[in-house]
Amino acid sequence: MQFGAYAFVTDEGIHPAELAGALEERGFSALFVPEHTHMPLDHTPYPGGGPVPRRYCRSLDPFVVLATAAAVTERLVLGTAIALLVQRDPIILAKEVASLDHLSGGRVELGVGAGWNRPEIANHGVDPRVRTRVLRERVLAVKEIWTNEIAEFHGEHVDFGPMRSWPKPVRSPHPPVLLGGWGPTLVERIVDHAEGWIAPPPFGPAKLAERVVELRRAAGAAGKPMPSVTAYVHGPDQRVIDGFAEAGADRLLFSLPAAGREESLRLLDDFVTRIAI
Repeated sequence: MQFGAYAFVTDEGIHPAELAGALEERGFSALFVPEHTHMPLDHTPYPGGGPVPRRYCRSLDPFVVLATAAAVTERLVLGTAIALLVQRDPIILAKEVASLDHLSGGRVELGVGAGWNRPEIANHGVDPRVRTRVLRERVLAVKEIWTNEIAEFHGEHVDFGPMRSWPKPVRSPHPPVLLGGWGPTLVERIVDHAEGWIAPPPFGPAKLAERVVELRRAAGAAGKPMPSVTAYVHGPDQRVIDGFAEAGADRLLFSLPAAGREESLRLLDDFVTRIAI
């Protein structure tokens, strides 16, 4: 079992360089960060109920955060959980991620998702009703750019002719793409265009175990390797962690609040004191 950290890095909290250094020093394997470009005032109701937390509109750009983290670490995996690819240009994203992978020595994992906030998606010119189809094409287009000297893609939502783009990622054949989500088509979509699954925070060990069985069966039927499984844990509870391990999780992300330096470091120290990572 690997242990990483998940954090909304904001302009009010711990600096990403200090957070990344602290994680690597304490033995954590990864830093994953989310993405929201903005929070429309007419937003979709927050999935957790109540008002949207302040951190959602104060989070820093994920790839700037991860580039900062890359500069002060040597081993830490740098991931997004999740990047809202339906809100990003795939050609630019392919360049950003490949550049980060190049500069970090091949340490990037790209977690992606279709997003839950319909007005946020619509503000980027995408119809929220087709967001999973847009996501699929953009993932495939990014992989096309990463893996071919001359890339070309023609789809319903992404269309470009022959092109060249460097750098290529260090990781072969490319950085793993991890799909976040929980809907009825999740397993099919992971097997189709991703290398792993990021289970959302509501998923406990029992629910995770059910989906892992489905995922293993679907991957086997398609002749593909079993996708990796990443889940979230909200504290150093050994029973919960053991439950996730038994359910089939490969990595747990310790969820940190959007806190300042002292509180963040205290929470990390508490976790490693109580859990052997």
